[in-house]
Amino acid sequence: MYKWFLLLLPLSAFSQQPAYDILIRNGKIIDGAGNNWYYGNVAVKDGKIVKAGRAILDSAASVIIDATGLIVAPGFIDVHTHIEGDETKDPTAASFIYDGVTTVVAGNCGASHTDIGKYLSWLDSLHLSVNVATLIGHNDVRKAVMGRANRDATPPEMLQMEAMVDKAMQDGAVGLSTGLIYIPGTYTKTPEIIALAKIASKYRGVYATHMRDEGDSVVSAINEAITIGREAGIPVEISHFKLSGQQNWGRSKETVQMVKAAREKGVDVTIDQYPYTASSTSISTLLPDEILADGQDSIKARLQNEAIKKDVISYMLKRLKKRKLKHFSYAVVTSHKADSSYNGKSIEAINLMKGRKHKAKYEAETVIDIMLNGGAGAVFHGMGEEDVQRIMQYPFGMFASDASIRIWGEGMPHPRGYGTNARVLAKYVREEKIISLEEAIRRMTSLPAQKFQLQGRGLIKEGMFADIVIFDEQAVQDMATFEKPHAYSKGFKYVLVNGKITVDQEKHTGIRNGKALYGPGKR
Repeated sequence: MYKWFLLLLPLSAFSQQPAYDILIRNGKIIDGAGNNWYYGNVAVKDGKIVKAGRAILDSAASVIIDATGLIVAPGFIDVHTHIEGDETKDPTAASFIYDGVTTVVAGNCGASHTDIGKYLSWLDSLHLSVNVATLIGHNDVRKAVMGRANRDATPPEMLQMEAMVDKAMQDGAVGLSTGLIYIPGTYTKTPEIIALAKIASKYRGVYATHMRDEGDSVVSAINEAITIGREAGIPVEISHFKLSGQQNWGRSKETVQMVKAAREKGVDVTIDQYPYTASSTSISTLLPDEILADGQDSIKARLQNEAIKKDVISYMLKRLKKRKLKHFSYAVVTSHKADSSYNGKSIEAINLMKGRKHKAKYEAETVIDIMLNGGAGAVFHGMGEEDVQRIMQYPFGMFASDASIRIWGEGMPHPRGYGTNARVLAKYVREEKIISLEEAIRRMTSLPAQKFQLQGRGLIKEGMFADIVIFDEQAVQDMATFEKPHAYSKGFKYVLVNGKITVDQEKHTGIRNGKALYGPGKR
C-alpha cells in the first residue's frame, strides 16, 4: 500500500517540492526488454519515469508505493482491439485496466473510423483510462468509396482510396489493417491491398491483417500477407494467429515455420494471438461471401429465395462435415439483439429450443433465421490447445484480446475481453511454464511498442512514459470463463497510466489519464 506524506516546512522552504510524484520501492522489476528481473525502485515525475534501478536513495515523494513481493513492469499493450463505439459506454475501460492494459491499438480487421484526425482529437477530449493508437481500416475505406460492391475498384476509385489512406497516415494512423473474411474486404484482390499498403509504408506504418483464411487455406493466406509486406515494403502483423477447425489441428508446425522462413528472408513479419481455443466474430461468417454483398436488404432477399437458401444450407453442411462434426454445437451466440434468450446458447441448443428436429440441416436454417433477424455475434470453439501453446512459444508473437471495452453484464462475450493477459501469466507462465515471466512481459510491452512505433512506451527506463503495472505473480488470475464471462482479472495491485494511479489496491480510482497516440507519419 502507499502512504501520503505531509511535509511541515518553514515558510522559506515552501518553494521546495518533493523530488518525485511517485516512488515505487522494493519491487521485482521486469523492464520489458526480456532481461531478468531485479530488485529496485522506480521514480515518477510529471508523467514519466525519471529514475529506475537499485541505486535510487530514499527521497521525498508525494506518494510512495511499497512493492515488496510484487512485480513492477511496463503497462501492457494490446495490439488488437475493437473499442470503437464503446468509448463513451465505459471511458474507464475497466475490462482492459484490470487486466494490466494501459495502451490499446484500435482499427483492426479492416474496421476503423475513416477520419483518423477527428477520431484521435475526440479521444483526447473524452479522456479514456487507456492510451489509444489506431490503424486505418481498409474495409471502411472501401465502403466509403464503393459501398459493399463485389467487384474490382476502378482507377478513379483507387485514387480516392489511396488519398484516404494518405490522409489517415498524416493524421496519425499507425498503419493499414485489412479484414479479408469480412465484406467488402473479401471481394478485394491482392494488388489493391498492395497499392494501399504502399501508401501506409510511405509514412512508416504497419500492415495488420485478419487474413483471408485461418483454416483449410491458411497457407495461401499467410503467403498473401507475406507477399503484401514484401511488395509494399511494409512490416506485417498477422492478427490472432491460429488454426481454425478440428481438421486443421496440429498445422501450427507448418504455419509458424512459414513466419520464421519469411523473417529469415528479410520480411518483417510478426504475429499476435489470444490464449484461448475459441474465436469470436459474426455469425455471418458461416455463410458464403457472395450472400453478404450490398447490405442487409440484399442479404434478406437472397436468403428468402428458396433456391439460394437451399444452396446456403448445403454450403454450411459441407463446412460442418469438414470439421468432422455432426452439429453446430461449436458455434455459441454471444449477442443477438432480436432475442437475448439466444445469448450463451449454441446453435444446436437454439435449434432445439425452437422445437426443430435435432439435425444439422435444421440448425443451418436456424443460422439463416438469425441472419434474417439482424445477425449475431458468436463464439466458435474450434482450435486445438497444442497449436495455442506452439504458437505461444514463437518469440515474435504478441498477446491481444481481439475485444471491445466490455460492458458489464452485456451479452455473453468471449472471456478474452476480460482476461487475456492474466490468463497468459497464470496458466501459461505460472502453471504450464510454456514461456518465462520475463518473456511474457516482453511480448506484452516492448515488442508491441517497437512494432507499432509507440514512442516512449513498453519499457521501465528513464525518460519513458510512466505506464506501469504492479502485480502479484502468484495471485494474478483470469476470472472470466465462457459460462460466466463478466469477471475482472485479479492480482494487478496498481496500474499507472501516464504517471497517474489508475488502479490502487485492485480498485479503479476513476482516473482517466489516457492519451491519443499518433503514428510516425503525423504532420
